Amino acid sequence: MIIDNFDPFVGQHCETTATGSLLKNLGIGLSEPMLFGIGEGLGFIFWNMKIMNFPFIGGRIKPDVLTQNITRNLNLQLEEEETSSVKKAWQNVVSNIDKEIPVGLKLDCYHLEYFANRTHFAGHYVAMYGYDNQYAYLIDTQQQGGKVKTSLKSLELARNEKGPMSSKNRSYTIQRTKKDYELMNAIRTAVENNANDYLNPPIRNIGYKGILETSVKIKKWFEDSRDVTRDFKTTAMLMEKAGTGGALFRNLYRDFLKESADLLESDQIREAFLEFSKIAGLWTEVASLLDKAGGSSKVGYINQASDILVDLSVKEKRAMELLGNL
Repeated sequence: MIIDNFDPFVGQHCETTATGSLLKNLGIGLSEPMLFGIGEGLGFIFWNMKIMNFPFIGGRIKPDVLTQNITRNLNLQLEEEETSSVKKAWQNVVSNIDKEIPVGLKLDCYHLEYFANRTHFAGHYVAMYGYDNQYAYLIDTQQQGGKVKTSLKSLELARNEKGPMSSKNRSYTIQRTKKDYELMNAIRTAVENNANDYLNPPIRNIGYKGILETSVKIKKWFEDSRDVTRDFKTTAMLMEKAGTGGALFRNLYRDFLKESADLLESDQIREAFLEFSKIAGLWTEVASLLDKAGGSSKVGYINQASDILVDLSVKEKRAMELLGNL
């Protein structure tokens, strides 16, 4: 069963691409920056666990929450399913596709056969719009090919994988409700919520406090690293190219603010947009310095990146304070 004339969303970030595809099927066509912004997506985390090969620098809110925020702010109905049963997990998907309802999936992209660079990441999202006896037909990001397919067995392994960020065969669908959304109200709500959450991090490795913390921790990380090249070149790649839209999601949020300022004719949002234009450039510079550190093993690049992170902590706090009370 393959949904006829399914029109995929073309995006750079996996969760907005998957959820955008489901929304497009409902006749809702918003830009990727708008989806990211309405999803209250901007964040920061420096995450280090013993089971991880090296620390993770993230620039968005937790997986799943982005889609939950998008659907709430657009007055849509989100149905989420998780199960430890592979059989039940498959049934959750095909029961919807057989009714021509596309399904969002969270999985580990390591097992997907169309991925050129196979690495474990269990926080990846795709939209599924069909299946046959051999393959599942998926929508992935533009850089992964857009409309793609993978074997049913590989999909099963990807969905059932364990590890950081993994879920139990998570799937979700989105439906309209009787209450339509008002885009400008959704923008105001999302901007204020995102700003206030960002400015009040529960722990010090999150938000602007986390950026400041990272400015210190990357120095120790560099000193203690068993593989400087792997750690810092991979981190730089993840920040710029692994579905973030560049600049650790700051390009997406910058573009959301520009679109929102034009729609709402808001000088306050426009000022924040100008701030994030500078912020995005600095994050790209940080990624470049980490890449150079990984390629040369020279601590000077780490020290430069650390200094910029201190500045970024101040700049992001100030920009989000502009948005906290529209």
